[in-house]
Amino acid sequence: MSTPPDRPPQYTRYRAGRRLGPRREDTDLLDPLSAERARAARPRRGWRERITPKRVILGLLSLIAAWLALSLVLFLISSHFERTSPPGNVASVLDPAGYPLMSVNNILVLGSDRRQKNSKEPGAETTGPGRSDTIMLIRTGGGHSARLSIPRDTVVEIPGHGLQKINAAHEYGGPAESIAVIKNWLGIPINHLVEVNFENFPALIDAMGGVNYTGGCIVSRLDGGFSRGGYTLRLAAGTHHLNGKQALALARTRENLCAPGETDIQREEHQQALFTDMKSQLLSVSSFVRLPLIAWNAPPAIISDMSGPTLLGLFGALAIDGTPPTHVLKSTSQITLPSGEEGLTISESARRADVAQFMAG
Repeated sequence: MSTPPDRPPQYTRYRAGRRLGPRREDTDLLDPLSAERARAARPRRGWRERITPKRVILGLLSLIAAWLALSLVLFLISSHFERTSPPGNVASVLDPAGYPLMSVNNILVLGSDRRQKNSKEPGAETTGPGRSDTIMLIRTGGGHSARLSIPRDTVVEIPGHGLQKINAAHEYGGPAESIAVIKNWLGIPINHLVEVNFENFPALIDAMGGVNYTGGCIVSRLDGGFSRGGYTLRLAAGTHHLNGKQALALARTRENLCAPGETDIQREEHQQALFTDMKSQLLSVSSFVRLPLIAWNAPPAIISDMSGPTLLGLFGALAIDGTPPTHVLKSTSQITLPSGEEGLTISESARRADVAQFMAG
């Protein structure tokens, strides 16, 4: 049997693409010293080159978002643990409404004239709910924005007590009685209550860095003034930056010794000027820096039926809907009560006109 001749092995050839220069690996192997010098000669990007406008903007937005988130958490925690709820009977006289940020709500704001137990002011209320020192209605949410201030000396019919000044309703039955009397007298729904907690009010003002007040001369003696262990407020006509104690004294001033002829209308205007600037301060850059501190101190300064999320909706609605001028319910005549006190009355036609303006806001 014959042996087949040997054949050479078969190979398949592949052609690589042409390169313009030697491979980097080959060069490094052939001349490692030159490769190291080349790497050292390459320019390195410093931290200044890595900071771009886009990165700066994203960083700032992240810081702002974190600051707002921190303030939100502090507000909700403070609302849960530090906020004071009103008496249980308040809920039964309030009218239901949607979330304040999206639905219109009528908010009743009250401030009691009850002084602290150690007050040495003659005739000051130190027990019980006291009379309502501030009475204001706020209409906000759903694109609505209006304010109506009711002078505390306005005379109304209080069930079981006859004709009385409207601020006496708070003394007779607390905030629930005030809500019921105002609803019946004005013929409007009231959805929520906000009552100023004056004991914690100065801490909120100080957390905001103070507020500005512009007005005439004011001299008042809170809790009997300095001579009796209280506080004396002295403001010349003009603009003043007030701290927490000064703002509290202004808000609670019942008798201006600098202008004894002032009526309850002027006192209401002093309070409105103070509260209006508080809102302006909250929207300022300085307050944004202080926002976590403000968020923590805001809930203790109020007594309200609203929970933390609902209060956030209210503040959001107030910020979005703007700050309308406060309309003061002005009297049309005066009346002498059986107690000998002078009160203010308003005709039915004038009251209806003021209420219609408020509800249309």
